Amino acid sequence: MAENISYKEAIEEIEKILQQVESGEMDVDQLTDKVKRVSVLLEICNKKLKTTEKEVEKIIKDMQESDE
Repeated sequence: MAENISYKEAIEEIEKILQQVESGEMDVDQLTDKVKRVSVLLEICNKKLKTTEKEVEKIIKDMQESDE
């Protein structure tokens, strides 16, 4: 899953897929593939959020240590 997509792009794609599902635009034959795609996109978002959280925590920790 080494897909190079930004968090924002992933969220936008998820929203587009959800709109298609909700509007009835999507064929039942496409549904499985789209659900799989959303799963991949959610995993990408989750990893990006965890990485960002760790980076922010490290920055805060470094700032606190430099104040001491």
